[in-house]
Formats: sequence, structure tokens, C-alpha cells
Amino acid sequence: MAKKLWEKNTEVDSDVDRYTVGLDREMDLYIAEWDIIGSLAHIRMLEKIGLLAADELSILTKNLREIYNEVLKPGFEIEPGIEDIHSQVELMLTNRLGDTGKKIHSGRSRNDQVLVDLKLMMRAKIEEVADAVSRLFDILINQSDRYADVTIPGYTHLQVAMPSSVGMWLGSYAEGLTDDITVLSAAYNVVNRNPLGSAAGYGSSFPLDRDLTTRLMGFESVAINSVYAQMGRGKTERIVAQALGNIAATVGKLAMDACLYNSQNFGFIKLPDEFTTGSSIMPHKKNPDVFELTRAKCNKIQALPYEITLITSNLPSGYFRDLQLIKENFLPTFDTLIDILDMTGRMIGGMTVNRHTAEDPRYDLMYSVEEVNRLVKEGVPFRDAYKQVGLAIERGEFKPDKVLQHSHIGSTGNLGNDRLRERMKSQLALMDFATWHKAVDSLLGK
Repeated sequence: MAKKLWEKNTEVDSDVDRYTVGLDREMDLYIAEWDIIGSLAHIRMLEKIGLLAADELSILTKNLREIYNEVLKPGFEIEPGIEDIHSQVELMLTNRLGDTGKKIHSGRSRNDQVLVDLKLMMRAKIEEVADAVSRLFDILINQSDRYADVTIPGYTHLQVAMPSSVGMWLGSYAEGLTDDITVLSAAYNVVNRNPLGSAAGYGSSFPLDRDLTTRLMGFESVAINSVYAQMGRGKTERIVAQALGNIAATVGKLAMDACLYNSQNFGFIKLPDEFTTGSSIMPHKKNPDVFELTRAKCNKIQALPYEITLITSNLPSGYFRDLQLIKENFLPTFDTLIDILDMTGRMIGGMTVNRHTAEDPRYDLMYSVEEVNRLVKEGVPFRDAYKQVGLAIERGEFKPDKVLQHSHIGSTGNLGNDRLRERMKSQLALMDFATWHKAVDSLLGK
């Protein structure tokens, strides 16, 4: 077994190693490329403060960029016996450069290394999630426009209530995503602060230039207090997980609606055949398995903030190994959510809509409020109009007028989708992804 970075003369028990390392080798593959980005910024700063010579910086930069390309190739793995990606990268450098490779750790700890790796990774993944949300939003809002005039019943208490429309239904989820992006933007602001230089949580006696590494990595600001930088681990993931959970809640509710509306008893929409599965015994069945799994996956994502809370809730300030376990469910969640968003977009984009739902007599009573409002416009007091229509319904004499005249913003006749497009555009613009892309490209010599 290879020696740990921290190991002295006592050999680590193999069972203890297995138990403590856990899934860290697999999980660290999510942050491998970002560990190298952090190291490229760190060595630039070390050269500036005199802890590296210019020629050492040059050779370290060259080799770290080469390792970065190796890390991105399929099949890259952390070698057996190596604890984590930080140790793996340092080992690769040391094997190539000898003592020069050992100098990159001056002024930092694996504690602030993993902090910066996670923040760099979260920052990039938040951009991917935002892009996926934007794609789904566009599909929802375009379908909302397309089916703006297709009337379906709206429900309260699962009882037929008032006229709605397919356009109104889809537009409601589009607007929900604008709120979710607002929260994701706030989480991005928390992520976009540089913890590098906090070391093990108490800073360093080296004159580290933390503002320089902040600029080099394209962070918006520095995470100032070294103790809080460490306390931010777990808290930052929880904030991001909550933002991801909000998106999942929106999509999970949409999935539930779609399962209902696709069923024979509703029949408002028909999901694409390729997104349904059959029964092993009933030849007529077309089960909405994709949306059912979407619903369950969204529920799992919504549980993630609570899992993180339980891992971190009884920890005092400082670093503790408990935090390692957050990675296992947190890091894969970004890709899971992106897959959910894209799959949902494909289903909503490919569904067909029943344009004749409102013609079914079972939905005639949803027009009762329309009749009350018509009488009010003619001068009948509202309570009298309400009673008059109610008695007609009881006698079986109610005859609906199915011509809708809703004109206010957000109603079936005036969905306000252009306003929603502007809102989504403005919220997405709050997240400055271009700055960090430029900074990272510069570190990589692009």
C-alpha cells in the first residue's frame, strides 16, 4: 500500500484504510479536473510570494496542464492505495519532477484544497443545471403558446373547478422555473467565493495572496474568514442542494400532473409512445414509467438537503471527516437533475394534446362561475347571481356558455408568456459564467 501524505512510521491497517477512505476515490473523480485548476492558481501565487522560482513555476504549470488532459480522458482513475485526488496529482507530479513536485502544497491543506475543488465543480455544474432549466423553460413556454386556447378543467380539492387551458398549465411550470433560477442564482453567489488560503481552517504564516488566487480562478470574491471557510463546507452544499431540490419539486409536480392527464380517466394529453412501457399481462397498457421515475428521482433530490443537515448538524467549528460522506449523494445529483430536465423536455415537447376535452358534458359545471360573472355584469348582485346559478345546477337546468372572456394578465386569455421570457432571461443573466470561463482558460493556457 502506498504511503499517505500524512503517514509517518506507523503503517495504516488495511481495514481502517478501507473504512475511512470509503468511496472517496470514486467521488473524487467528479472534482479531479478542478483540483488541477486550483493547483495552477496556487503555484502562480507561490511564485509571486517567493516560494517558487520562475523556472519551477514554468515546469510545474506545464506538467499540471498535461495531467489535466490526462484526467479528462476516459479510464482515468485514482491508483489503489492512494487516498484521494489531491494525493494522486501530487504523486504524479513528484514522479515526473522529483522534489519540485513536492513544493506545490506549501501554504495549503487538503482541507482548503477540497473546498476549492468543490466550489469550482459546483460553479461549473450550476451553469450546466441553469442551461438545462433554460432548455426546459423554452419548451414549456413554446408549448404554452401553442396550446393557449385549448381549454381543460382546473381543479381544487381534486374537484372540477373552473376553466383552465393547456397553455396556462404549462406556463405555470415555466414561471415556477423562473423562481427556481432565482434561488439557484443566490446559491451560485454563495459558491462563487474563494476558500483557498484558509489552509486547515486557521490560515498560514506564509504571506499568501488570496486576492490573486481569487482573480486567477475567476471567483467573484474571497471567502474572508479562514474558520468560516471551513464551516462553509456542508453549509454550501446544503444551500446548493436546496436550490436543486426546488427545481426537482417543480418538475416532480409536473410529472405527477402529466401522469394524471395522460391516463384514460383524464385524457387531456398523450405522451409519446417511446416514453411509455407495456404490461406483461395487459396488452392495452401504456404506462408512463419515465414520468413515474422522474417523480421518484425528484423526491430523492428533495431529500438531499435534509441528509446533509443530519450529517453536519452536531458538528462544532473546524474540519471533521464526517464531511467526506456528503460527497456520495451530493456530487452525482447535478447530472441526475440535468438528465431529469432534458428527459422532461423531450416528453413535453413530444406530447400530443386533446383539443376537445372541454366538449365533454362532464365538465359543463366548470363554467358556472362564468355564468355568475355574466349576471353580475348585467347588474345582479354577486350573492344573488351565485344563488341563482346554484339553484339552476340543482334543478339540472344549467346550460353553460363555453365562450371564455378572460383578459387580465395571467388568465387563459392573456398568459403573459412574453413577460415570463424576459424574467427568465434577466435571472439567468445574474450568474456571471463568462468571467470564470475566461480565468480557467487562462490558467490552462488556452
